[in-house]
Amino acid sequence: MDDSLKHRNLALLLLQARECVMGNFRRILNHYGLTEQQWRVIRAISDNGAPMEQWQICATCHILSPSLAGVMARMEEMELVDRNRVDTDQRRILVALTARSRSLIRSIAPLIEQQYANLEQGMGNDVVRNLYEALDLFLAHRQEPVELVDLPESGRRAAAKSTARKRSAALVATRRGRGNASTKT
Repeated sequence: MDDSLKHRNLALLLLQARECVMGNFRRILNHYGLTEQQWRVIRAISDNGAPMEQWQICATCHILSPSLAGVMARMEEMELVDRNRVDTDQRRILVALTARSRSLIRSIAPLIEQQYANLEQGMGNDVVRNLYEALDLFLAHRQEPVELVDLPESGRRAAAKSTARKRSAALVATRRGRGNASTKT
């Protein structure tokens, strides 16, 4: 390990923890023909208690807007959501759950709750409760300003030069390939 890196990789640990948790629920979602993103959207709208605008879903579910467009189209085809323009502002679109989504929630909820109970039993109630508390505390401070390091100018130039060299080499290789192909025919 490089001695210059003293902190553990928090982002990687969070991804590993997420996978540890999701591994417990993925087969339930798959059984009902849902993807993780679809369930996140359904759960977010359900937890909100009212239809949500697409930008709110993006922010809540951490799904990029271009990805959400595809997710929404598939969910609409599956009759999981209804999308309707706001009467007072046609640019705004509200996404609501359908009767089918609400029925799915009623079917899935007992399984999800049982799996959470199994997770608590397997990991320990204290471990799960402490994780919730730590995440709540961490997220409560997300609005606090965190100073960003100044980036060295040389790193940016070096990365740009490296990218330019790779593009140039690819262009030369492509031209050579075309030249060889034209001389063979």
